[in-house]
Amino acid sequence: MIKMLSQAALLAACGLAMGACTPTQTSAPAKKPPAADYAAEAPKASTAANLKAICYSDADLAIFRTRMVQQEIAVATLQCQNPGGIRALEPLYTQFLNKYRSELSTNTRELQQLANRKRLNVDIVVTQFANRTAQRPPVDPKFCDRSLRALEWSLAPEVKTLTQVPAMYDLGPEMNVHPCPKP
Repeated sequence: MIKMLSQAALLAACGLAMGACTPTQTSAPAKKPPAADYAAEAPKASTAANLKAICYSDADLAIFRTRMVQQEIAVATLQCQNPGGIRALEPLYTQFLNKYRSELSTNTRELQQLANRKRLNVDIVVTQFANRTAQRPPVDPKFCDRSLRALEWSLAPEVKTLTQVPAMYDLGPEMNVHPCPKP
């Protein structure tokens, strides 16, 4: 009798656990014309006393943010699914990779040089981008909509470089990457 009750309890617990694993957004997002108006609210800038010693120049931030955009879109491609479980953004992500292939290749070299100057580990930085982005869907109901908007904007004919594509989430401040104060 106890064995049957414990099996039933285990089955119920597994059912509840599986129910908790359902994706937060599976429907296709609403359609708007491509524009760079999808970014989440940016965190407040740091007021660290030693900000000048740890800040990043505009050129360094462009390198950092280019890889941030690519990683955020890659995570979104894996996260956002149609009701049938098919990745909703995969065709657009393929177009994105084709359009920016050479720029992403250049960015890989530039990011390594930046990491050497700032004493960063590129693998850790890129993993941080992915992990922090992967935490957004449960708390941002517009995650897949933002992602679609970012991809559509990046593929718009007027966008020629990834520096024109804002990140969906500015992860820099969370990772202690701040712009240098302007004189």
